Amino acid sequence: MRIVPQLSRNSLKKSGHMKTVLIILSLFIVACVLLLFVLGGISRSGKAPGLVAGRLARCPDTPNCVCSEQQDDSNHSIAPNQLPQVITFDPLAILKNVVKDMGGTIRTEKENYFAATFTSAIFGFTDDFEVRIDSTQKIIHIRSASRVGYGDAGVNKERVELFKKLYNQKVSEANL
Repeated sequence: MRIVPQLSRNSLKKSGHMKTVLIILSLFIVACVLLLFVLGGISRSGKAPGLVAGRLARCPDTPNCVCSEQQDDSNHSIAPNQLPQVITFDPLAILKNVVKDMGGTIRTEKENYFAATFTSAIFGFTDDFEVRIDSTQKIIHIRSASRVGYGDAGVNKERVELFKKLYNQKVSEANL
């Protein structure tokens, strides 16, 4: 005699509820991924804020921006980079080459200023990256900011630190 287990009504109800939960969870995940793609598309429109009264624009209240000209705000402040005291090269050309080497695209150029963009690989988020040279004080000011969203998991700060490191390496090579 063979015993066949019977499914109880409770186990059938649990199975039905589990399927409903999985369907809802799957739909939620798909909606979130679609939202990220839409935000990536939205971030491609627009442009860097540019100079405001001859300085880089202040960061918004969101934590997805850093700026060396915003020393009064510890949440957004980063240290500027120094120009060498004796310059035997075109610093703006080296700065632009570093941005290009990092995968950025130069969008706007003016005397002692340029704006570039960086785009994330997966969702296509566009971040603005701006550089202003203060020739009088021999300082390079930098601003990096996400166009959309709230946080950036420290991506903009890391980008600026890498930029400064690569620039200083190129300056060392140029002065040899």
